[in-house]
Amino acid sequence: MTDLERAAKRLFWWKPPAEALADPRRFIAQVMVYGTPEDLAVARRHFPESVFRSVLADPPAGLFDPRSWAYWHLVFGLAAPPAPPSRRL
Repeated sequence: MTDLERAAKRLFWWKPPAEALADPRRFIAQVMVYGTPEDLAVARRHFPESVFRSVLADPPAGLFDPRSWAYWHLVFGLAAPPAPPSRRL
């Protein structure tokens, strides 16, 4: 099992790693919100910064909490963020 598959297995415990990695946008979003520093290091080795920025520009609704949303905007030097997108019920 690769380091990326191990991270996927931990972050997506309810599905096989291959299935989790089939949706890179969702995988990176999950790393950005729930990942450990080790998960982040693995993701950064396999994905360019542009993918992280792309996820932040168009995130999956309901995943980002206010703290991680603000943190990643700060990391990329972006203006104060609006509220993270939420799901509509």
